Amino acid sequence: MSKSPPANEDDKSLFRQLMHDVERLKHNRVTHRTRKPGPVARQRLADEQQVLADMMSDNIEAREVEYGEYLLFKRDGVQHKLMKKLRQGRYRIDAELDLHGLTVSQARQALVRFLHECRDHNSRAVRIIHGKGLGSAHRGPVLKNSINKWLPQRHEVLAFCSATPADGGTGAVYVLLRKS
Repeated sequence: MSKSPPANEDDKSLFRQLMHDVERLKHNRVTHRTRKPGPVARQRLADEQQVLADMMSDNIEAREVEYGEYLLFKRDGVQHKLMKKLRQGRYRIDAELDLHGLTVSQARQALVRFLHECRDHNSRAVRIIHGKGLGSAHRGPVLKNSINKWLPQRHEVLAFCSATPADGGTGAVYVLLRKS
């Protein structure tokens, strides 16, 4: 480590002049003005993430659907009139999610986030575009089948059906959500 050159009298004089109104501290402690962040319950967060993943399990038995097949699901208690209105596409769509180009894992995460946002914004009817699956070759409509399995597992989903041809036909679904 090299030593600094000795200070000349001009430097010392300048330093004293600049420091003339500085007061010596009475203690050597530092007082922090901002509070430390609170503790994070990491295990609780991990548990909640696991519950979300389990809620949309692929282990649910659902009939595989084909390319042009119409999707339809309704919970007990949903009125026939509401279902007819949904099937005709007469609900105002409050939000839309397009899953084109996503993997199954990405689509699942996007769907969970989307449904949480819909709940937070009190959305009643939404459209989810899953695609017809024509690009999936021999595997069939992968995302369409996944949506058909996942949506009935969600408590907030009252009903869903394939959209009208103007809104994507069998490549999209209208979803009726429970009121918050």
